[in-house]
Amino acid sequence: MAEWHPIMAAVEGPTGGWRMVDPAGVEYGRIELRRVMNGTDIRYKAIWRSDVLGWSTTLRGACARVHNAFLSSNGPGGGPAADWGELSGNGRRHSRQ
Repeated sequence: MAEWHPIMAAVEGPTGGWRMVDPAGVEYGRIELRRVMNGTDIRYKAIWRSDVLGWSTTLRGACARVHNAFLSSNGPGGGPAADWGELSGNGRRHSRQ
């Protein structure tokens, strides 16, 4: 079985565009196909929260860029959502005898 990749979260439509959707069906980003260099090349425009993250030469790369921005937004400061108490000082304390 193939591993999951962010491109699997891309829903095509309208023509030349893809919506990145989470498991609940909520859109969290977009990819748009654009002609550049006087129409001689194509690039994929990666958009997250109405901000352009950048351009990619592949749909796969653009999807990964948007998905990474989505994941980074889910935790405080882009880090893990839980620290299990170690960073806040509320972790398990071992008594020394």
